Amino acid sequence: MSMRFVNIDRSTPMLLPPDLREWVQHDDLVHFVVDAVGLLDVSSASVNNRGTGSEQYPPGMMLGLLVYSYAQGMFSSRRIERATYQNLSVRYLTADTHPDHDTIAKFRRENAVMIRSAFVQLLRLAQTAGLVRLGAIALDGTKLGAATNKRQNRTYAQLQAEIGRLDAQVATLLERAETADQSGETESELPGELAQAQQRRARLLAAKAQLEQQALARHQQREEERDQAPPGAKRSRLGSEPKAGDRINLTDGQSTLTRTRTGFIQGYNAQLAVSVDSGLIVAADVVRDNSDRKQLQPMVAQVMDHLGAPTQVLVDTGYENVRQIQAVEAAHPTTVLCPPACSGNANPATRYKRAWCERSKGLREQMRQRLLSPWGKALYGLRKITVEPAIGIIKAAMGFRNFRVRGLAKVRTEWILVSLALNCRRLALRRA
Repeated sequence: MSMRFVNIDRSTPMLLPPDLREWVQHDDLVHFVVDAVGLLDVSSASVNNRGTGSEQYPPGMMLGLLVYSYAQGMFSSRRIERATYQNLSVRYLTADTHPDHDTIAKFRRENAVMIRSAFVQLLRLAQTAGLVRLGAIALDGTKLGAATNKRQNRTYAQLQAEIGRLDAQVATLLERAETADQSGETESELPGELAQAQQRRARLLAAKAQLEQQALARHQQREEERDQAPPGAKRSRLGSEPKAGDRINLTDGQSTLTRTRTGFIQGYNAQLAVSVDSGLIVAADVVRDNSDRKQLQPMVAQVMDHLGAPTQVLVDTGYENVRQIQAVEAAHPTTVLCPPACSGNANPATRYKRAWCERSKGLREQMRQRLLSPWGKALYGLRKITVEPAIGIIKAAMGFRNFRVRGLAKVRTEWILVSLALNCRRLALRRA
């Protein structure tokens, strides 16, 4: 029996439709992205004002290109550039123009304010359209890798030792250069070797200074916390100088070595606040702290700035911070649901002084009663089907597990971009 295959003819020219929309499926996410970005104010975008004649692309199109690419799991600027040639949806979005990878990376790097503004604007538009009703929110954090690796880490003691060796090497090379000048000899390899050693020394000195600044910032923060803490809750002091074992990464000095379920990674702690009602991300941030203990109050404040006060905040035990829970509930008509870290029979005097133990004991007991009530059980059960799936989609479906930029400010911008892309995916499904 003969087989009938589809004829594959690569030599006959095709008459392509004059409109790229005819080649893009009607339910493609690109249609929503184009429509949504068209409603946003992108006037704060940074553009090239030098008048050099280089091509300038509209900020709305560039923002849409980044949002759609991130939503489809394309994060590299070079990969996004290739998609403007190979991906029909991207060609439609860019109107068959092709920004190069440097233009894409520069736009992402220089438009942190505009990208954050677009994230908030889309949320408020969705709220106006009735797609976001801010009731309960769920918070969670996840560890994401930095654009570096653990091998670039150095301790403060290692930095000092290596700087000392380079000081001696530079002095020796300078002495050799002076001897060669006096004798009239030339050593062709010396200038390059000297420049390389000096560059390495400058890089290590910069890392050492940054590590000292981080130690001073931790010291100042601890002193502020001690001043604000009630009697019996004051933590031990921290020195203003780095310890010998304090580490810094030479490639991304603001990333930290943090523990995950599968081991240690060099990265950041990314935070999300998700609306239980709509599943949309209503606040996002990135911090250097390895734990979530200090993130409850800042994240609730972000939600307040974006959409208003939530009615309930659902967090896991990692967010247990008596002072912040009390501050949130006192300042807003908000109830926090957080499982206590210790059981009711535990003796907290082993960790805290008696006066502070008595204060926190009452709040922990109140939390236990809330979570044991029928409404508390039902409400807290929604947490695992809101914020945790959002993180899973970002990591598994979108494939975002590592940042592509370096430095805390740039990393925060990229995380907002990821959150904006996920919100577009979810809003497009609801519109359909």
